Amino acid sequence: MASNLMGLTVNDFLELLASAEPAPGGGSVAALNLATGAALVEMVTNLTIGRKRFAEVEDEMIALQKQVQALRLEALELVQKDTDAYLAVRAAYGLPRESDEEKSARRQAIVVATRGAIEVPLHTAKRCLFLCQLAIQSMERGNENAASDGLVASYQAQAACLGAIANVVINLDSLDDDEEINVYTAQVNQIQEDLEKLMLKAVLLGKAKVG
Repeated sequence: MASNLMGLTVNDFLELLASAEPAPGGGSVAALNLATGAALVEMVTNLTIGRKRFAEVEDEMIALQKQVQALRLEALELVQKDTDAYLAVRAAYGLPRESDEEKSARRQAIVVATRGAIEVPLHTAKRCLFLCQLAIQSMERGNENAASDGLVASYQAQAACLGAIANVVINLDSLDDDEEINVYTAQVNQIQEDLEKLMLKAVLLGKAKVG
């Protein structure tokens, strides 16, 4: 497992990301985008809660804040999980392959590790859809002076989702089962379809709120 990525400073994380090390990579960056987008929506709630002119949405914003705070913390865990999943795949490819038994065990280890490298970004992509929903809610109901922050959060969710999907797709070739590949592909297609609908709503709302 990689050392605690989220224990690094921002600069140290970026230095590691920019290095010749293959991990952390795109999947962890996608999860980090999810986290930053969630933090922006959380900020919108903090700029709304406790203000008299938003008293009628106080309870709604408190509930939203709890949801997006939990999402932010989950996203930070996904940053680490994605890197760990990649390192597991790399370790599987490094297993010995001299005998037929070793080749078989190595192949099975690669498939198991690859599933992990698919499931983590797939979960990230699904959580990005949830962030889009929360960002839209923050724009609709939160402090209008922070509407641009909610819009940026939706853009972060979009980038994170597309990045996570790319990490799912690139790993599919390492699977042997066509039916399994088709199941993952169908999930990816549905996520992309849902993302397009949510982003259309977010952008139109952003134009109305931000200009």
